[in-house]
Amino acid sequence: MIKTKISICLIVLSLLCSCAHENKDYISFVNPLIGTGGHGHVFVGASVPHGMIQLGPNNDATGWDWCSGYHDSDSTILGFAHSHLSGTGIADLGDVLFMPAVGIPMAADSLPNSAYVSTFAKSRQTVRPGYYVVTLDRNGVRAELTANDRAAFHRYTFPEGKEAMLVIDLVNGVKSIPSRRGVTDASVSLTDGNTVSGFRASDEWAAGHKVWFSAVFSEPVHDFKVFEEGDGKKAVLSFGHLDKPLEVTSAISYTDAGGASVNLKEEGIGRDFDSVAEEAARRWNDALSVIDFEAPGDARRIFYTALYHTMISPSLFSDADGRYRGADGGIHTADSFVPYTVFSLWDTYRAVHPLYTLIDTHTSDYVNSLIDISARQRALPVWHLVGNETECMVGVHSIPVIVDACLKGIPGIDRAAAAAEVARIDSMTLPGLPEMRALGYIPADKVPWSVARGLEYAIDDYAAALLAKDDGRDSDYTRYMERSRNYRHYFDPATGFMRGLLSDGTRRDGFDPSYSLHMEDDYVEGNAWQYTWLVPHDPQGLIGLFGGREPFVAKLDSLFTADSALNEGASADITGMIGQYAHGNEPGHHIIYLYTVAGEPRKAADRLHEVYDSFYTAAPDGLIGNEDCGQMSAWYIFSALGFYPLDPAGGKMVFGSPIASKASLKLINGKRLDIVVHRDAHDARYIKAVRFNGEPHDTQYITYDELAQGGLLEIETAN
Repeated sequence: MIKTKISICLIVLSLLCSCAHENKDYISFVNPLIGTGGHGHVFVGASVPHGMIQLGPNNDATGWDWCSGYHDSDSTILGFAHSHLSGTGIADLGDVLFMPAVGIPMAADSLPNSAYVSTFAKSRQTVRPGYYVVTLDRNGVRAELTANDRAAFHRYTFPEGKEAMLVIDLVNGVKSIPSRRGVTDASVSLTDGNTVSGFRASDEWAAGHKVWFSAVFSEPVHDFKVFEEGDGKKAVLSFGHLDKPLEVTSAISYTDAGGASVNLKEEGIGRDFDSVAEEAARRWNDALSVIDFEAPGDARRIFYTALYHTMISPSLFSDADGRYRGADGGIHTADSFVPYTVFSLWDTYRAVHPLYTLIDTHTSDYVNSLIDISARQRALPVWHLVGNETECMVGVHSIPVIVDACLKGIPGIDRAAAAAEVARIDSMTLPGLPEMRALGYIPADKVPWSVARGLEYAIDDYAAALLAKDDGRDSDYTRYMERSRNYRHYFDPATGFMRGLLSDGTRRDGFDPSYSLHMEDDYVEGNAWQYTWLVPHDPQGLIGLFGGREPFVAKLDSLFTADSALNEGASADITGMIGQYAHGNEPGHHIIYLYTVAGEPRKAADRLHEVYDSFYTAAPDGLIGNEDCGQMSAWYIFSALGFYPLDPAGGKMVFGSPIASKASLKLINGKRLDIVVHRDAHDARYIKAVRFNGEPHDTQYITYDELAQGGLLEIETAN
């Protein structure tokens, strides 16, 4: 009788949660300006989920806080570019700028930025998912932007009596490192009375980046002039005096001019601005509806903005006809998967890709893209960007992403191909890998970032071991698993920190756990305080190194109470400090959940709420560090739901302290997971009990396989 009542309750709740997804305006909960201040570096503009186009403004500035092209502190616009990165710590893209203008002398010999850059007032700017609008101070032009997958749609309303003009800027892009060349080649031409096409090549973060474009205008071009500027080009188009807005439909391609034309024809021509904007809004609403989330205060706005930020990249990389530029530089046609690009793997393997395995039906395409990249460049991707391997940061974290999806049974992935590409780790010669194979550790006097590299490689080997075990390759499993324990070499029991080892097996002199240099140290974007905990794949082994649970917890406590001061020259990425815990950078994102594993879930809850309250707000500076293609956001999404993927592959989710009052997830297998949090007070934060589908459940963790069954997860919290 009791089980029957439980079943009826589950059915009723399921129906209620199903209705919750219907007819709700999810995009109204999104504020795309969160993360545009501080060091969030997020994209501002119009796009659709994971689309090729990210159409938005570029400020007239360069530097680290302009990695996305836009920063809240700036009030200038140089133009509206068709591609952007979101949340990265290095700049690139910002390609193919269009800028409406008036009064540019066509007879001039040059076209400096000052001829068309404009200021704008934040009060005259509106941005929501799929749509951007601003009025330019310089000329009073109202610029509206929207997009679909491969085409951009501009609508420019010029002041009455002014000659309507448009600048196409193929010189400027988004730039943060002065030593990089930027534009290396460009061309632009008027192909008929109202169509322009061209390309831009650059040497920025992606060393061999090329993008082609084609644009058609609603009005005929009256005058057209090209200006040479170094290796780049700019063009000015005049449309005379217009009594209606100028509409521009443009498309880009990473293959060739033909690809841009195909994308323009298939996704641009014949579609009007308003219908595209409506469709973009609908697509964003559908995408965001995969989680129906309720929570008090600003939490819902922060949550849905975070979810929005996880859906900008990876971005489409193939044309409408399936052609794409492979990692080998050749043009190929995809028939069994859809190619994507922008894989910030050092960041996103931690929580973004595990989130996708729950809610994103394109997960197999992301994984197949990584497998294809590996096969074509004959090396596993590290940080892949528009057909180029940047080898940025440390580790080979395409491995845990591929393995995690395989172990979770995500359909559409070739397991044999996945295993073959994961095995490439054995032949790769990235810094430190040969030394690690020979010695078991990376000598600090031979290879920079030795500790960071060694700890991250151990995580990759662990993931490779899990895939080998699942495939029945016992000898490979043993070999990889033994390598995954190489983290032990770095642990110094005398100090209780992970420290660099020299070639002769001794430690460096003059050790200071708070010391870090950005580009030349044993750690990357961190110090010993932060990297000592980077063993998410073997927390019990890490606890053992400290001599057991009590000394481990005592050391973990000291992380949060240590002096937060950093030395001169320390990385600017070390932000979001609680003691020496740094939430603003990814290596620390799992650390608080180690409290739960060590039997101190109340301490985890206290620290989690400190992070929620201090480092995630609804303001422009509401992200405490680089958003990093969704990772800063994915941490919040998981944590707000009540659990986090501590294990980088395999699906173990460790409980923390939920913000949600209730949530309903549409899983990629078609099932639904409902989460209800029962609190004995409005501020109750400590998990007292967990029930899954009516049955008592372990309060330390839940697995992906359990969550994928769907049903009802109930969490009871108390003070």
